[in-house]
Amino acid sequence: MSSTPCSAIWLPRSRRAPGEGRTLLASLLDSAPTGEQFLDSGLVIVSELVTNALLHGTPPGHRIYLSLSLDYDPDFDPHPTCLRIEVHDARRDREPVLRALTLDGEAGRGLHLVKSLSKETGCSPRQPIGKIVWSEVTAA
Repeated sequence: MSSTPCSAIWLPRSRRAPGEGRTLLASLLDSAPTGEQFLDSGLVIVSELVTNALLHGTPPGHRIYLSLSLDYDPDFDPHPTCLRIEVHDARRDREPVLRALTLDGEAGRGLHLVKSLSKETGCSPRQPIGKIVWSEVTAA
């Protein structure tokens, strides 16, 4: 697989960050043939991962880095086969935690949504500081 169209942005540590991330995703997918197939899942995942980075992974004075890329299989089809979403933050000591769901809990559902909409998810260290939380969504 080859990765071609890519978009990235430094997001502010503010409540505007998830919306700016969704706007970047919509723009990337609009530019790709059949990119809309990733839109619904991608919007939820970007919102949840950026919000988590904002609330739990980005101390004051730091920003959030969002990277989006579409993967293609050039031997198969000119249409994207996978969307990769990466959210970089400055805290390596706070990895995402998948909490047990409760009926009355109002928090802790975001990572469950991300996991259910993704082919794969993960977290890895980022140099020199922080971590990368990522998700891959495959074509339907």
